[in-house]
Amino acid sequence: MSSDQDHLKETDTEARFEFKKEQKAAFVAEKGLTEETIRVISEDKDEPEWMLERRLRALKQYQKMPMPTDWPGQPDLSKVNVDEIVPYIRPDVEVRGGVDDWRDLPDDIKDTFDKLGIPEAEKNALSGVGAQYESEVVYQNMQERWEEKGVVFMNMDQAVQEHEDIVKEYFMTKCVPPSDNKFAALHGAIWSGGSFVYVPEDVTVEMPVQAYFRMNSEGMGQFEHTLIVAEKGSEVHYIEGCSAPKYSAFNLHSGGVEVFVGEDAHVQYSTVQNWSKNTYNLNTKRAIVEKGGRMEWISGSMGSKATMLYPASILKGRGASDNHITIAFAGEGQNIDTGAKVYHNAPETKSTIESKSISKDGGRTNYRGLVHIANGAKNSSTAVECDALMFDNESTSDTMPYMEINESTVDVAHEATVGKIGDEDIFYLQSRGLDDDDAKQMIVSGFIEPITEELPIEYAVELNRLVELEMEGSLG
Repeated sequence: MSSDQDHLKETDTEARFEFKKEQKAAFVAEKGLTEETIRVISEDKDEPEWMLERRLRALKQYQKMPMPTDWPGQPDLSKVNVDEIVPYIRPDVEVRGGVDDWRDLPDDIKDTFDKLGIPEAEKNALSGVGAQYESEVVYQNMQERWEEKGVVFMNMDQAVQEHEDIVKEYFMTKCVPPSDNKFAALHGAIWSGGSFVYVPEDVTVEMPVQAYFRMNSEGMGQFEHTLIVAEKGSEVHYIEGCSAPKYSAFNLHSGGVEVFVGEDAHVQYSTVQNWSKNTYNLNTKRAIVEKGGRMEWISGSMGSKATMLYPASILKGRGASDNHITIAFAGEGQNIDTGAKVYHNAPETKSTIESKSISKDGGRTNYRGLVHIANGAKNSSTAVECDALMFDNESTSDTMPYMEINESTVDVAHEATVGKIGDEDIFYLQSRGLDDDDAKQMIVSGFIEPITEELPIEYAVELNRLVELEMEGSLG
């Protein structure tokens, strides 16, 4: 392919994420976080009283918890001022809860998601799609054949109304309580939108379902909540994509994810996100896995000013297993602090963690992980592998694994490598006809292959293209 064609492809991909739309909203909350703001939001959503009570309890929890500052090497959060954030923007869509026909979306919102490729992905690779714009889901659709089998895929606000018993049982009670951390409490107080997925016993959803979250407005916060309940023997793959255009004011993304993996069930949760460089990405994601269940976390983190993200799995039942594959990319002015947490609370449980990080132009990546094996979790095993690739002497990468082993009959392994792209590797590829930039991009593509091979082809291509965009201008 010619360099002109390459440039056109890169420009096209970049345009998909960097465009902005003039804000058109039906309702915009006041800046800051107060009890009155929460009551207004809850009333606007026509929520039941129990959800308002949970929001207010979370607010009290948030107000008394300190900002996290004592972790070595963590991102600087001193500029995260919730009082300057617009916590809730309801887009101007006629149907609350989202339409199920793409043609019924307002032109400006439809154009946004058209540019991001959502309709094309739905047509080619997905069994269901949800699209969130600002604080609410504006589009939701599920193929009839899955609905006929009892699979539910809808936005969380709608689920509060239509599946109240399930939501009331699981929402921030067993998996991610507001007391977990300050940003979980913030999320519990101000959450809006997100996805609800319910898969009945022994049902396998053969194609992935996807939700795409877009922050279009400057200085806003997005706080979507995802709740997945996979019953015994079921299987589902959920993909989330995230993006925001560049602005001068900072944006805050503080989502919450709760996954319940039933006995012998299998859930894969994949994330491909490309936040703008002014976004603070501070999420809490956790799964509870029953006997024989399997949980997989696949994550590609591009963009953001700072990211703190550590998906966690609690292996509750005998023989439960967990797999993490993550990639983080940090450029100039970015601090990407990611990792994984696994709690082995039952015998014969198994976990693997594979972390890849790339840093350039003075960017900082950090793996921060925890593996806990409880007393009595006999014959459990864990393997942790962390690999870091740096482009220059100004960039940094650290590995901070922490292991708490309270059982003697277990198998534990950890391996970490840190290095720069070697001149001999570049020379070898150049001798095969590649120029310097293409040689380095090929090395990086091979480095992240363990993640891309786990994604549907459309998303693997997108992740590779995003990495190439991040590298643009830094090679040579």
